[in-house]
Amino acid sequence: MSEFCRLVLQCRPGFEKEAAAEITDRAAEVGVYGYCQLKPHDGYVLFTCQQDGDARVVVDKVDFRSLIFVRQWTACGDLQVLDANDRIGQLGSVLDGYPECVELWVEQPDTTEGRELGTFCRKFGSALAQHMRKKGKLSKRKEARNTRLQLFVLSGSEIYVGIAPVNNSAPWLMGIPRLKFPKQAPSRSTLKLEEAWHWFIPSTKWDERIPLGGSAVDLGAAPGGWTWQLVNRSMFVTAVDNGPMNDDLMESGQVIHAEEDAYQFVPDKTVDLMVCDVVEKPIRTAALASDWLLNGYCREAIFNLKLPMKQRYQETVGCLNLISDRMTEAGVAYELRTKQLYHDREEVTCSLRLL
Repeated sequence: MSEFCRLVLQCRPGFEKEAAAEITDRAAEVGVYGYCQLKPHDGYVLFTCQQDGDARVVVDKVDFRSLIFVRQWTACGDLQVLDANDRIGQLGSVLDGYPECVELWVEQPDTTEGRELGTFCRKFGSALAQHMRKKGKLSKRKEARNTRLQLFVLSGSEIYVGIAPVNNSAPWLMGIPRLKFPKQAPSRSTLKLEEAWHWFIPSTKWDERIPLGGSAVDLGAAPGGWTWQLVNRSMFVTAVDNGPMNDDLMESGQVIHAEEDAYQFVPDKTVDLMVCDVVEKPIRTAALASDWLLNGYCREAIFNLKLPMKQRYQETVGCLNLISDRMTEAGVAYELRTKQLYHDREEVTCSLRLL
């Protein structure tokens, strides 16, 4: 078996080409080269490295947080084709050559067919974990604390077996935070902003960066999905949109409705946070966000870039380069992070703040 010769890269179904282009670029930055295999709407990409062991180089050296279209990754070897009568025994032999791990995750593609494997994955994962503990392969020892064993299941007999660094991979199974839609929110888009906070802001920093009683502007707010999240954080919000806002939000006493063009609005004073989910050309939104930071209108911005049907990866890179160039030219220290969230569709979500 070739050891750690490939990466399994999970992504949103339909964005396999974007994930492939991204990992090809990022792997090359750390001197790793290979080729991608993918099928549209499978929800994952295989990146096979030219040299054995190079998959571990990528997951160790590339910052997972910098990846946009990749939800989760696993450094693994060849596909394991198992006998249904002895899956645990066969995998146990394979795992003899693996390092000790602190935990075991069993994942599957985020597709209709993949979700049908959910029950199998949970039961199989539980049985395998017991077997691994008996063999000393699951351990809380210091040497094992940053290594997670990850199985990517294609069927009851086809499984990729690999590892990922706990501190350099998604913190949720399949890279999907389990969020519950709040019934009081006026639209399901509310979950985009909540998920963005989980990806971009450490839980210990929420009170600092999404301050209770703080100020925010929601550009393109109607009917108020993102405004609801801000109000739920006890923030005072200026909701900018020519369309109508949700009545309950307006009755909260925390929202001012500015019936203006989101791209022309200027706040009276600096706010803690600007958010924007306007349907507009992504390059225009990228320029708007950098303007808000450079002009001192806000301390931090979270915004969506709506992607075109074609050249989505290239468009995303172009927008991020525009922001980076403008911030660098202004001589300011900043942090820019981007992710295609589980609750996003034809878009990516960005976080931009001054340091």
